Amino acid sequence: MVEGSMTQGAGQGPEVERTATLRDFRVPAYVHEAGPYVHSAHPGEVAPPPEETYPEGYTPTERDLPVINRGDTVQVTVDPEAAAAPQADTGQGPLYVVGDVHGYLDELVAALQEKGLLDAAGNWCAGTARLWFLGDFTDRGPDGIGVIDLVMRLSAEAAAAGGYCKALMGNHELLLLGAKRFGDTPVNSGAGTATFQAAWLLNGGQKTDMDRLQDHHLQWMARLDAVEEVDGHLLVHSDTTAYLDYGRSIEEVNDTVRETLTRNDADEVWDLFRKFTKRFSFRDEGGADAVRTLLDTYGGTRIVHGHSPIPYLLGEVGSEDDEDNSDPVVEGPHVYADGLAIAMDGGVTMAGKLLVQQLPLGT
Repeated sequence: MVEGSMTQGAGQGPEVERTATLRDFRVPAYVHEAGPYVHSAHPGEVAPPPEETYPEGYTPTERDLPVINRGDTVQVTVDPEAAAAPQADTGQGPLYVVGDVHGYLDELVAALQEKGLLDAAGNWCAGTARLWFLGDFTDRGPDGIGVIDLVMRLSAEAAAAGGYCKALMGNHELLLLGAKRFGDTPVNSGAGTATFQAAWLLNGGQKTDMDRLQDHHLQWMARLDAVEEVDGHLLVHSDTTAYLDYGRSIEEVNDTVRETLTRNDADEVWDLFRKFTKRFSFRDEGGADAVRTLLDTYGGTRIVHGHSPIPYLLGEVGSEDDEDNSDPVVEGPHVYADGLAIAMDGGVTMAGKLLVQQLPLGT
């Protein structure tokens, strides 16, 4: 997502300070300059909740994540084994999910190897295991195209071994698609003129990624699903209820997203991107009800998402521009919203951790 946009639930209450110009993540210093590319060794009918609102003049290119006090997040103690849905014996391998990668290819390979999914050479070695990526493969980090190449390769290798490797659509996939397709074409942002190219650069777009972006990468991204349900886990990229705008079933949402991209209308794609940048819908008062609405609509007993870094959900980080900020400590996924939501973005772009987690929790 453009990790700087605001959503329902964020910034509520008198203890929350909002800084309109707060930077959310690292943005490349060069912006318009090409930097050297280092080749990696691994290539690559339920009532809807209240409508989420935006501040006046909102645009996804305004990075305005709030500084959140720790007490602003509702903490819930959950016994993972008690909360996990029982798994049927289907003969399938274990299920794993991966949080936001954002171009950090080496960290991804190391995390997958640590879980026993890749061998020392970076090849699939997990047999019938099932692996889901929650989206946001590019931007901010050094090798987004290398990440996509790896995921595409692992999809073939896992399938050949009787498992699978699949991926969801993140807001940064929409952003990269839009920047490539529409460039500097003005779009109706709801707050004046905006362009995909400007939003992409502002939110960590890497020139080396754009230079290496090929047709097969674009086709792969455009075909990604937005929502899936696996073993009682509802998998999405963004912690938002905006998926409800696109359908009342998983199939309908995924079809609508793909049809929107196929029509290739800049304003339509921008609106899709804008809605996928919403965040924090499951946090604070009413967050558990928002999760229940999605689960009642699409199925599952728990929602698993990326998009909003765990340090922000916990209020442990204010701004990367603050020199006195210490690196966030992320040990694993964050369970919240009455135990109904699992956050998987460990904040790798802010020196956090790239998370790979077996589900259900506790296994």
